[in-house]
Amino acid sequence: MNLAILSRRLRVGALVPLLLAFGLAVHLLPTHAQSNRQAAKFYEDALVRYEKKDLPGAIIQLKNALQVDPNMLPVQLLLGKILMQSGEVAAAEVALAEALRLGVSRAEVVVMLAQTYLAQGKHREVFEQSTFNPAGLPPPVQQRLFLLRATALIDLGDSRGAMRAIDEARAIDDRAPDTWLTEIPIRIRARQFREAGIAVERALALAPNSAEAWYQKGAVAHVQGGLKDALAAYDRVLTLDTAHTEARVSRIGILIDQGRLADAAKDVADLRKLSPREPRGAYLSALLAERDGKPDVAAAALKEVTEFLDPVPQQYIRFRPQLLMLNGLAHFGLNQFEKAKLNLELLQRVQGNSPATKILARLYLRDNNPAVAANVLEGYLRVQPGDGQALTLLARAYTALGRHSKATALMQEAVNKQDSPSFRTALGMTLLGGGREASSLSELEAAFKRDPGQIQAGTALVQLYLQSGQPRKAVAVADSLARQRPADPMVLNLQGMAQGQAGNLSAARTTFEKAIQLRPDFTAAKINLARLEVAAKAVDAASNRLNEILKSEPANGEAMNELARIAERKGQQAEAQRLLERARDVAGPRELRWGLALVDFHLRYGRASAALEAAKQASAKSPEDLATQLIYARTQLAVGDTVSAKSVLAGATRFADQNPVRLAEIADLQLAANDPAGAVYTLTKALDTAPGYLPALAILTTAELRLGEIPKAEKRARDIVTQNPRLAIGHTLLGDVAAAKGQVDPAIAAYRQAHQLEPSTSSLLRLFGALTQRDGGKPAVQTAEQWLKSRPRDLQVRKALADFSASSGNFSLARQHYEASLKIDPDDAEVLNNLANVQMRLKDPAAVKTAELALAKAPGNALATDTLGWALFLNGQADRALPLLRDARLRLPGNPEIRYHLAAVLAKLGRNTEAREELDVALKSGLRFEGQTEAEELRRSMK
Repeated sequence: MNLAILSRRLRVGALVPLLLAFGLAVHLLPTHAQSNRQAAKFYEDALVRYEKKDLPGAIIQLKNALQVDPNMLPVQLLLGKILMQSGEVAAAEVALAEALRLGVSRAEVVVMLAQTYLAQGKHREVFEQSTFNPAGLPPPVQQRLFLLRATALIDLGDSRGAMRAIDEARAIDDRAPDTWLTEIPIRIRARQFREAGIAVERALALAPNSAEAWYQKGAVAHVQGGLKDALAAYDRVLTLDTAHTEARVSRIGILIDQGRLADAAKDVADLRKLSPREPRGAYLSALLAERDGKPDVAAAALKEVTEFLDPVPQQYIRFRPQLLMLNGLAHFGLNQFEKAKLNLELLQRVQGNSPATKILARLYLRDNNPAVAANVLEGYLRVQPGDGQALTLLARAYTALGRHSKATALMQEAVNKQDSPSFRTALGMTLLGGGREASSLSELEAAFKRDPGQIQAGTALVQLYLQSGQPRKAVAVADSLARQRPADPMVLNLQGMAQGQAGNLSAARTTFEKAIQLRPDFTAAKINLARLEVAAKAVDAASNRLNEILKSEPANGEAMNELARIAERKGQQAEAQRLLERARDVAGPRELRWGLALVDFHLRYGRASAALEAAKQASAKSPEDLATQLIYARTQLAVGDTVSAKSVLAGATRFADQNPVRLAEIADLQLAANDPAGAVYTLTKALDTAPGYLPALAILTTAELRLGEIPKAEKRARDIVTQNPRLAIGHTLLGDVAAAKGQVDPAIAAYRQAHQLEPSTSSLLRLFGALTQRDGGKPAVQTAEQWLKSRPRDLQVRKALADFSASSGNFSLARQHYEASLKIDPDDAEVLNNLANVQMRLKDPAAVKTAELALAKAPGNALATDTLGWALFLNGQADRALPLLRDARLRLPGNPEIRYHLAAVLAKLGRNTEAREELDVALKSGLRFEGQTEAEELRRSMK
């Protein structure tokens, strides 16, 4: 099919001389005659230039003629013809319409005028305007109009109407080759290759030396995969007509596919010389440059394509599938994804189920819109059921939709039909999406071993090895990828990441710098460089690099996120929060990472209310996103709203499908929400898919303990120890079982064994908790202090020691450890809040100041608000305390301690009725709280 009317050579009949009325010159004034002669001179010069193919020079002279005489009919007609050939179709329409107004014969101009309409996407007007009515025109002109109507109907998707128009053209003269050539694109689009071949042979019988007929013969062979015959036909075309653009472009495509890049490059050079404004020449140059490892040259050529096509109004090219595809592919190659999507969506409407459907699906997946991607791919695969790329993309879409079982079944079926490395790669990726890392790793390793050219498999392997702490394996695969693609910045960036995790920071830096040298706008590598600089304590250099990125990419959330981390390291919480909020606010409608990062930020600093608000915004943006649902549940748990958290988590199980990793994460949160029964249900789903998934088995054991099913939990824990004797998890669970049975010494022994196998903060805290039940907690304190001697900055252990000291009534020791904790992290709102409570116990007036600081670090946090209110009350400032405690009570109504504090203040201020109501709710809650004895005494005193 021709690329577009914009680049098509026109076949227009010779100009018909205009007969002037006899005697007209007698009435003209001499000055007018002189002007007319000047205009005629310009016109004649333009005609000469036109014959010499100097179209710009001809246009200048014709415009000079019009300045002298704007009503000179031949000038308008020739100008319209030249403008049309130059691709300036709107201007051509104006000139031709003016020629028609001035009186040119409709037969002389109607075909060209119809072509300008089609080139501008004004297809329907060709049928609606009387100018284009074939009636009254000479038969040859009628025939050409019918064929143009057929072309318009093809673009409008009316193949039957197009064939009727062709039949009308044949009724005039069925020996005209064009009546057969126009039919061929219709047959090809309908995949009626036999009928297309018959039409080709009829055309060639009528015009054996027609370049266009030979081109169509090649096109029919080409779409059926007969590349040898297609190439021979295109060769014949270019022998007959060296300027035939379509044949040359098609031949280049085959040469590139066959790896004959030198021949293809020669053809591309000829194409660009013959048709310098042909955008496909630039695009093909980009393809060759990319194959030649010259990304800068490729990018420049792609930019040339977009600079040519972008200014063309959308309505001009909406019926030009190749132009839409070309512009979409060029923008895609330049990473200008929104513009690429715009063109490819138009292409999908005009010519659905083309190979470009796969790129459009990739864009939808990139935009986190897998449902639409799946829809277009399912339609495409109904037409092309064996397309491996489309199958793998559809599997990705299903995975993104959480339909992991369907994705895995799709690729498993594909592998069974054809055990190819590419299908194994896709199967591995679907298994990975379903959380089945072990199976995924096996498939990906097999695919990459059979075919190291499986770049996606290699890329995924590097990332899996990095995630599982196997940097040496990651480096080996990344090095293999880099040997294959030494000039691919994406591969080099991955190699640099592997080198960095392997500890070779110098090599990583060199690799990232090479990637940036190859592609100066490669932001990902620049951000990785900044991370290396942060690791090397060159924080200022990293900040400068990231700020430079933001100058050219003001909406780059990745850079803002890294700057927020740097701000946190410097203790600049307000700046970190500002950066994360900005990243969230400028993110696209489907970009959730920065909103979720903001939630995590608030949770880290104990700002549960702020975290909840940020989570609500993220949830509103994408309510069905699983990661958003999980972090929303976490924030609800942080504010103590277990009821809402249970509801969110119950819904989340639907979106996790059969992903065992996600299901285990949900179950863990369900336990935190005091919903062990819900956790058991969720874990059953996980273990149906992955029966031996250890994290799920461990959480299930904990859930069974919470439900009182101790024998069942103990058996499971012992099974885990038997199967994994060198892992700490089984011994930890046995300790939990012993603790649930009230067996302190067996619990201590099990926890100690787990800690010896895998010494960590987590295992130490478990052991510490069990030891607090022996000898007044002295062994626990000794164990924690011993741990802190070698790890003085272990904040979790120090806080646990402080908390235990406070709960044991050793407030002086608690204050010592809280103050030491604040030296590690001065902004820890939780520590500040607990220190304020200890200071109140010690009757230290500094409690108010400490509580104020805690609330400043965690604004809106109900517990911090309650602490400040209570500190003020104990300091004799009941009036200041009351609004704070009302606020805390409204934020956390289920907390009986807060209700007691509010009641005490209300009673102090003489509001006994309201105080009694608060006390009644607190005391009837069934929850034990620290001030319960005082609350009961206060309630008795108010009878």
